Amino acid sequence: MDQPINLTEALASFDEVYSPRIVTRMNDYDVRIAHVRGEHVWHVHEDTDEFFLVLDGQLDIALRERTVSLGPGDVFVVPKGVEHRPSSSGGSILMFEPSGTVTTGDRHEGEIPAHVHSTAGQELRPPEPPATPTA
Repeated sequence: MDQPINLTEALASFDEVYSPRIVTRMNDYDVRIAHVRGEHVWHVHEDTDEFFLVLDGQLDIALRERTVSLGPGDVFVVPKGVEHRPSSSGGSILMFEPSGTVTTGDRHEGEIPAHVHSTAGQELRPPEPPATPTA
């Protein structure tokens, strides 16, 4: 990853929701982007905070005692050990998480919905080079 990454282009390279792509790494952390729509699952990360930055749209993060609503440019950190459930009517987010952190946490409540990928992130595929015209 020795070239700049354009987040708009990176987000346009996939459609799945709650299926984060790793755009780069910093020390032992992944910088991930994801499309969000619908409800995630109640989950907790016992040993790490979770950083969210809304790039576009909106994201609600339900905590057991309240809900935090975020819009474009807003950031929020869910402290380690705090149960939470993201939900959205549509948008995209950027997250900082220790490499290997699973999106559904160390434990989660109930079944994982089909639209939520329980993953430690997927590598962002580099853009395809433009086709060379044939004569």
